[in-house]
Amino acid sequence: MNRIPPLGDQQGLWQAVMAAASGRCQCRGTCGKNHAKTGGRCDRVHGGYNNRHGGGTVHLIAAPADPADMLLPAHKAAALPKHQVSAWCPACHDATHRAAHKAQQASVPATGPDSLFDL
Repeated sequence: MNRIPPLGDQQGLWQAVMAAASGRCQCRGTCGKNHAKTGGRCDRVHGGYNNRHGGGTVHLIAAPADPADMLLPAHKAAALPKHQVSAWCPACHDATHRAAHKAQQASVPATGPDSLFDL
């Protein structure tokens, strides 16, 4: 059975992360963009307007700061201390997660054929 922390605990963590980030995405290029026009940091702010990818309001999420930690199971990621959690806009989070997954797949050594079938 997956145990999810009470909403109050999640809300407190989210608020602490957003306060530390000043309500702005903390991506500094791990998504694949250099964010050069905005000083090297993503310019999306919580509640702001997303002028790309269909528009709408930006809703920042609190997720692991280290891209490798994004691959942790949900219960382990939720247990990270708040200094290891950052604010992410969905676009930067998704791109960073994909890049971390791709890097993990590339680091897995290719296995040879099973010795059972060696001739």
